[in-house]
Amino acid sequence: MSRNRTERLVNLVICLLSTRRFLTAAQIAATVPGYEHDPDDPKDHEAFQRKFERDKAELRELGVPLETGTASVFDTEPGYRIAPREYALPDIPLEPDEAAAVGIAARLWQHAGLAAAASSGLAKLRAAGVDVDPQATLGLEPMVTVDPAFAPLTAAARDRREVSFDYRVPDGDAPTRRRLQPWGVVCWRGRWYVVGHDLDRDATRCFRLSRVVGAVRPTGAPGAYQPPAGLDLISHVARWSGPVERTGRATVLVLPGRAAGLRRWAVRSSSGPDGDRLVLPYADPESLAGQLVGYGPDVRVVEPPELREAVVARLREIAARHEELVTAGGAR
Repeated sequence: MSRNRTERLVNLVICLLSTRRFLTAAQIAATVPGYEHDPDDPKDHEAFQRKFERDKAELRELGVPLETGTASVFDTEPGYRIAPREYALPDIPLEPDEAAAVGIAARLWQHAGLAAAASSGLAKLRAAGVDVDPQATLGLEPMVTVDPAFAPLTAAARDRREVSFDYRVPDGDAPTRRRLQPWGVVCWRGRWYVVGHDLDRDATRCFRLSRVVGAVRPTGAPGAYQPPAGLDLISHVARWSGPVERTGRATVLVLPGRAAGLRRWAVRSSSGPDGDRLVLPYADPESLAGQLVGYGPDVRVVEPPELREAVVARLREIAARHEELVTAGGAR
C-alpha cells in the first residue's frame, strides 16, 4: 500500500472516530486529506467515488467497524461513522521491550505527517459545525520529538539517496563534513542513530543524530545504492557504542522519602537541611536529564552544570509543548 493511501486511510479512521454523527461522502471529501476534488466536474467526482468505495472496502477488510446510517429521518444521503465502543481494543499487557517498541513507533507518528493532517481534518469538521468528540483521538499525537536530522535521514534511507551533513564529535573542536549512504535509522538506549556507508572512509559507520549540526543535504540520485543483505542495524549500533560506561558523577538533592529509584542507584548519600544529597553515576547528561525530570520538584540538580542545563532544557520543552496544547484547546 502506498504511503499516500495509508495516510488517507488513517485520516479517514480518525475523522470517523471523532464524530458523534454520521458524515456524508461530501463532508468526508471536504475534511479528509487525499479526497480533494471538484464536485462539479463529473469525471473528478466519479474518480473520488471510486477511491472512496475502495477505501471503505479496505477498512472493512481490515476489521474496522464502519457503520452506515443517517443523522436524522430527514436525511436522504447515507453517512458513515465508526463507533468507538466497537473499535476499541481490550487492554493489552506489554512486556518492557514491547512497550519500548510501541514508544518508538509513537515517535515516528509525529514525523509521518499523520498527526498534523488529522488535526487539520478535525478543525475542518468543527468549522463545518460537526460535533467532534475531543476524547476520541487521545494518544494519536504523542508529546515526544526527535532530532531535526531524523526526517531527512529517514527519507534518504528509504529512497537510497546519498547525503552530506556536518557532524560534531565530543572531543572535536568543530564539526566535520560527512558523506554517507544511509541504510537506516534506529533507536538505541534512548538515542537515534543513522547507520550507513561512509563514502570518505569507505567503511560502515553510525552517527548519533543529536550530533548532526545544521541541515542534512541530499547529494545523490534516488536508488543509487543498496544496503547489504541481512543487515542488523541495532546490533551494529550496539557494537559501535560499546557497553555503557558511567564515568560521570552527578549530585542531586532529593526530598526525604522521595525518589526511591534514584536512592537505589546512588553510590553515595548523605542527609542535610535541604534534603538528601545523592551522588549518581551516569554516562550521558541528556539521558540522565530525561530520567530526572520525571521526578518533578522532588529532585534538584546540584552539579555538574551541563546536567542542570539539560534538565532545564527538558523542562522548557515540556512547558512549551503544554502551552501549545492549551492554546490549541482554547482555540477550539
